[in-house]
Amino acid sequence: MDFQMQYLSFFVIMTDGEETAASSGKRFKHFQTLDEDTYEDSEIKRFIDEEFTRIVKRKVERNPNTPNAPTKIGRFAVEPGYELGSNQNYNLFQRLRDADTKERFVGIADELIRIYMDTSAVRGGAFIVARAKLNTFFDEPFLFLLKCDFEPKIARISDEKSLISQVEMAISARSIKSIQYPYMPEDGMLEHWELKIHQASHARYFEDFLKYVTYEKPLPEVMGEQVIEMVQQYMTDKWQDEDSTERREEENAIEVWAASEKRDIQQYWTQEQVVEASQALVEQKPDLPFSFKLGKISVKGLLADFGDSIHIAHHNGRYVVVIEGDGFQFDKGMSPVELLQPPSLEDILPVIGTGARDEDGPAYDSSQEAGYDERAAAASESDDVPW
Repeated sequence: MDFQMQYLSFFVIMTDGEETAASSGKRFKHFQTLDEDTYEDSEIKRFIDEEFTRIVKRKVERNPNTPNAPTKIGRFAVEPGYELGSNQNYNLFQRLRDADTKERFVGIADELIRIYMDTSAVRGGAFIVARAKLNTFFDEPFLFLLKCDFEPKIARISDEKSLISQVEMAISARSIKSIQYPYMPEDGMLEHWELKIHQASHARYFEDFLKYVTYEKPLPEVMGEQVIEMVQQYMTDKWQDEDSTERREEENAIEVWAASEKRDIQQYWTQEQVVEASQALVEQKPDLPFSFKLGKISVKGLLADFGDSIHIAHHNGRYVVVIEGDGFQFDKGMSPVELLQPPSLEDILPVIGTGARDEDGPAYDSSQEAGYDERAAAASESDDVPW
């Protein structure tokens, strides 16, 4: 990507003993602000120039699969009936994008970092405020905020006598936290209501900093809300206007189920009803994940797989999960299971629910199985393992 740097302000945040922002030992210093000409010949360009392309190209989900996703889309929050200009975070960003002199840019960047210093988890490091144009697509600039924490225990090779020397205040581009505004959902398209935030850390630095930015709910929460709506509609259709003890008991049971973190299968809907409800969700997001545990075994797949290649059944008083596919792939840890000549499903079903394995081997004629050969026949006639 062809970025043209307009201004870049470099600040250093220092905290006494790497204390938190709640302490009084935090301070920052403006080192330098570069314009287009001075940036081209600077060391900072060689250190960070590729990072801008990486930030813009970094993929992000509007509804991430986890609430702790490192990369998120934020949206400026406004009261109903108000315009984007009523948002304080947006106004600050826009002033930086509109700054017509280096001095004005530095002054607004100084204001921004003072706000950042009041957040709850500030650590020492470099804070960079940059404005750059992406000449490939736009005339208007992007704003980038980058934070590089100090790296502990950094040394460089010295001479043969001292071997190494300690490096003070070292930073690395490896773990840069960043904000990009505006967000570019596709090449050549800008969304001025949104920004992209990346913070691969347990400390939510930028979420605390941007107090007037909201984030979309994680995907499991969104899908869960839609499932609850489906259940509520099912209850309405089932009971109509009836007010009975049975209805209240079922509604209470549904509420307990919906509020539980660990849930068992409920046995309310038929296979056809579940498939239909699942398809409604899969249409919105084809790669919607689906995972569960049966006993001690974990199963992970896609919701679209249910009823197609993942089947759940009840047999001999036990739950059964049948997973079908064209072939196996075993990774690491080689085991004897990889040598199995699988019996038919009909031969396995009688074993399910008995609580014990048939020690005499499968009750089927393995010579009728595909792929049978004389070595397998010889092994099956002996009680000893093949080796």
